[in-house]
Amino acid sequence: MQARKHSNAQLTPIPLALIALLGSTSVWAQTAPASNAESAYVLETVIVKSQRRDEKLQDVPVAVKAFTAKQIEDSGIKSTQDFVNMTPNMSFDQSHTYSNSFLVIRGVTQLNNGDSPVAVVVDGVPQNDQKQLRMNLFDIQSIEVLKGPQGALYGRNAIGGALVIETKKPKNELEGFVKADFSSGNTREMGAGVSGALVADKVLFRIVGQTKSSDGIVNNVFTKKGSDFIDHDNSIRAKLTVAASDSVNLDFRVSSQDYRGGSNWDSLLRDGNPNKIVSPNENLMGVTWGKTNDYSFKAEVDTRLGLLTAISGYTDLISNHRADLDFTNPTNVLGGILGPVDYLFPGDPGQFGQGQDRHVRTFTQEIRLTSPSNQPLRWIGGLFYLDSQRDMETRAFIDFTGSFAGYDNLAVQLSPVGRDKLNGRASAVFGQFDYDINPQTTFSGALRYDSDHRSVTDLNSGSSIAHTFSAAQPKFTLTTHLDPSNMVYGTFATGFRSGLFNSTNSNTPMVKAETLQNFEVGYKSSFLDKRLILNMAAFNSKSKDFQFFYVKDFQQVIANIDKVDIKGLDIDFRFTPARGLEFDGGVGLTDSIIKANVAQPATVGKHTPKNSPWKVTLGAQYTTPIGNGLMGFGRFDMEQRSQKYFHPDNLTVADGFGLYNLRVGIRQEKDKWSVNLYGRNLGDKKYYTDVNAVSYSGWPGPVGAIGFLAPGRSVGIDATFRF
Repeated sequence: MQARKHSNAQLTPIPLALIALLGSTSVWAQTAPASNAESAYVLETVIVKSQRRDEKLQDVPVAVKAFTAKQIEDSGIKSTQDFVNMTPNMSFDQSHTYSNSFLVIRGVTQLNNGDSPVAVVVDGVPQNDQKQLRMNLFDIQSIEVLKGPQGALYGRNAIGGALVIETKKPKNELEGFVKADFSSGNTREMGAGVSGALVADKVLFRIVGQTKSSDGIVNNVFTKKGSDFIDHDNSIRAKLTVAASDSVNLDFRVSSQDYRGGSNWDSLLRDGNPNKIVSPNENLMGVTWGKTNDYSFKAEVDTRLGLLTAISGYTDLISNHRADLDFTNPTNVLGGILGPVDYLFPGDPGQFGQGQDRHVRTFTQEIRLTSPSNQPLRWIGGLFYLDSQRDMETRAFIDFTGSFAGYDNLAVQLSPVGRDKLNGRASAVFGQFDYDINPQTTFSGALRYDSDHRSVTDLNSGSSIAHTFSAAQPKFTLTTHLDPSNMVYGTFATGFRSGLFNSTNSNTPMVKAETLQNFEVGYKSSFLDKRLILNMAAFNSKSKDFQFFYVKDFQQVIANIDKVDIKGLDIDFRFTPARGLEFDGGVGLTDSIIKANVAQPATVGKHTPKNSPWKVTLGAQYTTPIGNGLMGFGRFDMEQRSQKYFHPDNLTVADGFGLYNLRVGIRQEKDKWSVNLYGRNLGDKKYYTDVNAVSYSGWPGPVGAIGFLAPGRSVGIDATFRF
């Protein structure tokens, strides 16, 4: 980016007492090197790729939460759940199956078997399926969470933001690591990797792998086993980088994950109270199994106009599950969600099961041209294409045998077998420019046009429906540097989430596309000789045809809410008051209110489903020499969540609560090895990550709601050796 001139005016630092009351962990993606003297008291200069080019975090007019490899290790981040817990105005809740989750960002929600509210990009390749969002994170270089619509550069699913993950790159030097992790529930994780050069400076490789297993810590009181067990979760990833010439670089990436774990361990909440904790007691222990293979190729070519980048990706994903459907056992005379014994017909045991087989294949291609950064006018332009096919079969059955045998027995099917094939073809053209009006002020404009053709076929009847969803997504930003340490910006951006289809025999087979207009003002600053960083953003969004998910009459349904207004605030800070001591934190406020809903007019004025109005987090860590070339380390993290509204009627509301994590350890001064003790959810807080009430599910039995229980306290030890 072009160097800027600034005035000498200084803004008054805000009181440190106020900073101490803020919470969450604003951190860093890539860091520029600093001298030893400087690094003790000055926060790192953070380099991010949020605008598809390397820029300083404090210069990017986007609310970005970023994590470097060092912070990922210091915080013990091992999964999507871990870093989302540290991010204001964002939540991530596992529910349903081992690979399933619901993500909410600034009030915009995840859809089961639908599109994510964020564009998820790993090593430049979009992850287009919901089952790819719950990731085991190992050998990660950086994580960036971009908030607000990012469709101009990241696509139709970036209506709420974008999640950009970079894995570690190969290096010339031969290096590697071995890691072991043991924790509660007989949980075991092992990882290893090696990187080096096949041809020095020309052909580099990196191969990493991980395996995980667990007996589980969410106890099923009927089977006396862990509902959240992991039989195995094995992953391997290989990267090959080829410097074909001075101007051409080629990257090849292959990864595979194979897993088998728990599924659908919902508890029966007979009175519908989501604040009353009940353990799972199903007789059928749910199981999820699947495999995902990813292949990608990236070519970068330096041209006279700029950097030409082409990225191809292919994903083959299988995710199957079998589980209890009544969520109880034969000894319970009250029965489960479908009622007691003989509820449906004489001889009915009152026990039921469910299952789903899901196979997704996706190909993506992106080509973009990026101008050099050292000029007053900078631009990016590109094309995108996606081809996807999803085959899905869903069954519910009467359980006469206490096993999943009924899934394949048509004589005991509870409802017609659902068999659908979904095909999608999407294309887009996009571009963005940044123009320095003067050394302090930059105007940016961007536009993306998406066309998404989708069709769904009922394989039982042969009936099909199809539709093309399209939208233009403009974005305009004005950025001004008040001085070298203070920057303000204003943004108008639009987001688009494609429409889609429910089952062809649904009352509402087609779901409208969701669009969002976002107005945002932000402030980024540093004080006390760069020892304190404070970033704030206020936003006002208007959503049309807001999409949400629920279950009705044994069918998974996605529906629209006509109009939703979303207002909020993001605050992040970092502060280093002394050598080795750091604090980081933030506040997220989201007021997401239904303004019009023709289908359910009584919900107007209510919070949108899965909305949490606020979240506060705070982190503190200290690193100090302890002699003999060793460093002592300790980190404490706190996350305070507000109440959560699970459905549009706001009748099912979970109370707020706090989660506390601690991590202490020792490491070799040059990071050759480290050993850490850690505790997660130290207060052993019991809560439900997801709750489904009868009013939005339609089961006939006398059960008010079901809740998916989160794991309780977990303690463990991990050790890493590097060579």
